[in-house]
Amino acid sequence: MSAPIFGMQFSRPADEPVPVLGADFSKMLLIETSADADATAFPIGVAKRFSSSDAATVAKLGTGLLADAVKGINAQLTGVNRGADITVVRVTEAGTVAETAANIVAALGNVAAIPSQVNATPRLIWAGRTSFRPVDPDNEGEFLVNPVVAALPQACETLLAISVVDVDDTASANAIDARETMNSQRLMPVGVAARVFEGTNVVTRAMGPRILGLFARVDNENEGRPFDPIANRAIYGLAGLSRAIPFSLLDGSTEGQQMLEANVSVVASGEVGVDGAVADGGFVFIGTDNADTGELWQQIHQVRGADYITVKLIQITREFLGRKITADLVEAYINSILFMLRDHKAADDILGYNKDVFIPDQNSPEQIRLGRIKLDLGIEPAPVFKRADTDIRRYRPAVEGLVSEIVARLNTVA
Repeated sequence: MSAPIFGMQFSRPADEPVPVLGADFSKMLLIETSADADATAFPIGVAKRFSSSDAATVAKLGTGLLADAVKGINAQLTGVNRGADITVVRVTEAGTVAETAANIVAALGNVAAIPSQVNATPRLIWAGRTSFRPVDPDNEGEFLVNPVVAALPQACETLLAISVVDVDDTASANAIDARETMNSQRLMPVGVAARVFEGTNVVTRAMGPRILGLFARVDNENEGRPFDPIANRAIYGLAGLSRAIPFSLLDGSTEGQQMLEANVSVVASGEVGVDGAVADGGFVFIGTDNADTGELWQQIHQVRGADYITVKLIQITREFLGRKITADLVEAYINSILFMLRDHKAADDILGYNKDVFIPDQNSPEQIRLGRIKLDLGIEPAPVFKRADTDIRRYRPAVEGLVSEIVARLNTVA
């Protein structure tokens, strides 16, 4: 606008650090079939977002696997948070499992469009049919990688999401063999299925959606921040497990411990009066790791926490892009990042971070002239408490104290 000849002007300089809110990392994406779903509410191949606390909408999912997934998620939610933010993509149930899996793969190939379609970015993904292993037609007796599992890493990377992957639940060897087909920080294999009530019948259903519900529950306990592990937490709504997996907190040779060593998560049953049992009763999820081949980012809560910070960095950076590079602007940009990390350190979301993020040698005049700023950011996520090692030895000073006490009493009597 034109400046007044006689009057006044007001402006708001944008050279201060900016606050950001982060994002809701408990939003979910479910991809499966439901033959009797309402075709208007949930058309095939169309992403539909709703709250799992909306009973009328949930009822329109029918009685298929998508309906069970939502039921399993809701069973994990506690307190006043009784609903999850869910996006569903319903696919066609084909004549064979392989053909249905292909339909799910096609839906995963379109996940980049989902945030714009539903105005939300899902960060927790569950896709069906991941326990299916196709046989290699050119190698009799050999199994191929599940096509849905093969498509999930790219889909997860696109959304900065993670996925709980149901693998073969019939035997630990089969579950571990399926895990060996994966190499991704964003996949968390689980090697047991859920037995649940459907009316008066007890049926076997995927455990994956229940673990997604557990992620949402723990996030909510941490004010929506996805930095906390979910291990050693109760799984609700189960009638039983697809098979009993022997597990002991004290014996590393048990089947459950062997599966954990292979990065396959399990659900164990509680037992009263058993020292190594995971609990006195109920069903408890035990899992910390993803399917990465290295240990640096193998704990999945650390991956989610780093993703959360990445999203905040995106939000901060877009507030500064397009402005001219000055000392004031760069200082405000860097302080915005450091203040954000300071808050996460204060909340114990991370153990610490480096403050010297602007390295002169990485920001040459030539790069600055091109409008490019390079920051070197380091954060250390908090690890999960996996094992307690304790030495128990004799304590001689206690005996010396006893002798002293005896002498003191005898002197008193004398």
